[in-house]
Amino acid sequence: MKKNSHPDLETLMFLIAKLPGLGPKSARRIALYLLKNRDNIMNPLSGALDKVYQNVARCNICGNFKTNKIECNCSNKNNYEQICVVENVADMWALEGTNVYSGQYHILGGTLSAINGINPEDLLIGSLVSRIKANSVKEVILATSATIEGQTTAHYIKDSIKNLNVKVTKLAHGLPVGGEIEYLDDGTLFSAFKYRSSLNSD
Repeated sequence: MKKNSHPDLETLMFLIAKLPGLGPKSARRIALYLLKNRDNIMNPLSGALDKVYQNVARCNICGNFKTNKIECNCSNKNNYEQICVVENVADMWALEGTNVYSGQYHILGGTLSAINGINPEDLLIGSLVSRIKANSVKEVILATSATIEGQTTAHYIKDSIKNLNVKVTKLAHGLPVGGEIEYLDDGTLFSAFKYRSSLNSD
């Protein structure tokens, strides 16, 4: 701990530095900014974080966020002809921004990765299979990123549902190799979704 610093402030900076894209210097600037704006930013932010912690949870069926004590949207049996499979919630939000798709989503919670020790049981693949079996799903759209991990995950899912008599498609046109869904512009995502290709004949 720095000689002239407070232990609570050090803890705050340490935790902020754990956020994606931030390091110790950025964490220090953010912490000092929060302290400088205690009433109009720090206090409301603290309250918002507490409410999210208390009231928002991840659905263990579809992977989306839901309000505690309220059924998730995936329990609605309407509009179940298609399920779009994405890696994370940010990818779902990116696709929603294109207005090209209005069906059900399934958020895996990541991708398969031998290096990082992420196995099929660590992702919501089993619940995807269960959702397909329990509903009148006609098409599963694999909207994973064009990375090695994303494509490996897509192929694993395709093999897992190959006997379920459901059409399987993937994003294609306009999706650059190595591209992550979250960071693509709306036009690219729209084209990739609109001109998706079938995997059933592979």
